[in-house]
Amino acid sequence: MNEEAAAEIGGRIPAHPLPSSSRAPGKCILFGEHAVVHGRPELLLALDLYTQIGVRAAPATTLNADRTPLEHNPYLSRALETLWSGRPPLALTAVSRIPRAAGLGSSAAFVAAVAAVLCAADGGVERARLHQIAFEIEQGAQGVGSPGDTAAVVGGGYLTLNSTAGRPLWQVRDARHTWSVHRVPDPAWSWLIAYSGIPRDTGATVRAVGERLRQEDGPRLLEEFEQVAHEGIAAVGEEDREKVGALLNRNHGLLQQVGVSHPRLEELLAAVLPACEGGKVTGAGAGGSIVVLPKLGRELEASRRITRAGGVAYLVRPALRGVELVGPADRGTGTG
Repeated sequence: MNEEAAAEIGGRIPAHPLPSSSRAPGKCILFGEHAVVHGRPELLLALDLYTQIGVRAAPATTLNADRTPLEHNPYLSRALETLWSGRPPLALTAVSRIPRAAGLGSSAAFVAAVAAVLCAADGGVERARLHQIAFEIEQGAQGVGSPGDTAAVVGGGYLTLNSTAGRPLWQVRDARHTWSVHRVPDPAWSWLIAYSGIPRDTGATVRAVGERLRQEDGPRLLEEFEQVAHEGIAAVGEEDREKVGALLNRNHGLLQQVGVSHPRLEELLAAVLPACEGGKVTGAGAGGSIVVLPKLGRELEASRRITRAGGVAYLVRPALRGVELVGPADRGTGTG
């Protein structure tokens, strides 16, 4: 990562002893989910919905007073195994505005926020290295996945994977792929997220899509995902709202073909699209959320349409900063 990029996003999480706390934003995928797992491009942004984590030393490891958190939370278990093995117990508190299992990066935000505090307690960490750590923790807990979610929550703003558009930040790797992460400009748009209330299983959905893409028409679908993502990245850069809306609709059609829509998501899209440029499933799908680009001046109408259709509406803007330390943890909470 070059010095200019490091300065732009705060390239290092500084050293900070415990007790400490951090916060990380959620994320929204605009183009390329599922195809990115196979090395194709993706555009996503960090959302101004946050998870905040407080951490302090304690007699026993707890999470929000749960004395057996490692049995219930594979993300925390993997994070502590990776970054805190053999160290004293910790009391953690977590508060989040990101709905769980909604396709909005709740697990990535949790992992990044925990990792940031633990790395700060060990002397600090470069943001590029923090992304690699957070990706490995999340992938280890889920068993599958790409580094897009953790890229957004660590880097903030608008980011691409596997695209030459924008400013290069860093690379992240697993056993099969190397992904490049780039920063692209913020068009200063508001987006509307609609949560269906139907939770989804990222790991199971990613595996099911992998099976679908191994069918005869899989290579063609991947090529179409890639084309739409490249065109979408360019259209966002050109601030062409009408074209972005049309490409969101095209991307949604591809997601329907790989089987990750859901009747409730289709109902929400049908309800809100008259007030929007376009929209699609966001994240793993098969439940979760949709993202739409409201027509200018009709943001409130779009939100009301979602609410009347039974969804939970979030009018959001990009979180321009990724995960960051926000001060010492409250010594009086999370004791269990």
